[in-house]
Amino acid sequence: MISDTLSPNEYNPYYKPYIDMASNKSIIKGLEQNLISIGSLYSKIPVEKLDWAYAKGKWTIKDILLHCIDVERIFAYRALRIARKDETPLAGFDQDDYVLSANSTKRPIESLLEEFKAVRDATITLFKSFDNDSLMQIGQASGSPISVRAIGYIITGHENHHVNIINERYL
Repeated sequence: MISDTLSPNEYNPYYKPYIDMASNKSIIKGLEQNLISIGSLYSKIPVEKLDWAYAKGKWTIKDILLHCIDVERIFAYRALRIARKDETPLAGFDQDDYVLSANSTKRPIESLLEEFKAVRDATITLFKSFDNDSLMQIGQASGSPISVRAIGYIITGHENHHVNIINERYL
């Protein structure tokens, strides 16, 4: 379990399930593996399922993908700020408001996958630039301490969480 390798002061316990779902002890390899697996997953989803939600008030598959893109952008930004020793506390965000404003159903899946790849490539490049000292930096985000390396695991674990939901409830 990856959470066993992180100190409890590196993340809010809320993120433990995501960290535990990270697919690889190497942040870079986990990000790279998920880039491939996400493309594979979405290529197998029937078009008619992409804008469907399994219950009223639940997100569509496209909403989930765009949510993962937004979360990755925000967390990568946090990682950058913290790695650069910016001590400014970083605000949280309301994921539901982001999804409501994103208009994912108006976009073709190819556009969303292109955006996902671009964001993921940027995240991989960013994390490749961090040395061990940068990865160990701890800052404040959403009112709690978080390390740069915890953020890397959260990104892949959060995505794996949503892949599981898609497989269990949508397909």
